[in-house]
Amino acid sequence: MECALKITRRELCERAGALVLAGAALGTLSPLLNFVPPAHAQSPSPAELAVAGPLGEMSMGADNAPVTIIEYASLTCSHCAHFQEVTFPELKKRYIDTGKVRYILREFPLDPLSAAGFMLARCAAKDDKNKYFALVDTLFVQQKNWVVQKPLPPLMAIAKQAGFTDQSFEQCLANQQALDGIENVRQRASEKFGVNSTPTFFINGKKQSGDLSIGDLEKAIEPYLKG
Repeated sequence: MECALKITRRELCERAGALVLAGAALGTLSPLLNFVPPAHAQSPSPAELAVAGPLGEMSMGADNAPVTIIEYASLTCSHCAHFQEVTFPELKKRYIDTGKVRYILREFPLDPLSAAGFMLARCAAKDDKNKYFALVDTLFVQQKNWVVQKPLPPLMAIAKQAGFTDQSFEQCLANQQALDGIENVRQRASEKFGVNSTPTFFINGKKQSGDLSIGDLEKAIEPYLKG
């Protein structure tokens, strides 16, 4: 199963409106109202797929691992949260921690609320990349608590547990550079790589969509390890 990019402009505006902070955040998040599904996306070349976004890659594992897995995810996607909770720990234990897989997480927010979560994770990672994955994991685990009609209070509570203050929380969500970098990754994936739902994976360049099990991943990974 996967989370599709099927959200109305009205829903986007309502969620963006819930994130208004001192009148600034709505303007910050407004570029995410322009979701457009890809028209003629082709299979990406390895070189194209390897290009990192303006904010840099968020990755785990050895740089020279024989397998690279790129996941495009949305923090508000229930199937992404399920993958993170059930499958990712096994993927990390069996393949990432053992040097067999390099894992890259790329932001593909399906709505402004997901974009806000990714912005907070990027801000948290300024001094330590591990804080990015820690906050992303927390946001997935607590998804039902903050992906709600009034998301600001629970989202702020989670951010404060990660070390944010009221001021740094507001400053982060008003960071246009962070939003532009996230939007660049989302738009490029949509237009060039045909990504229109989450989670979507590229395993050594081969695209697979949906909430993959560890068995699914094993079938895709193992042939590259036998060579």
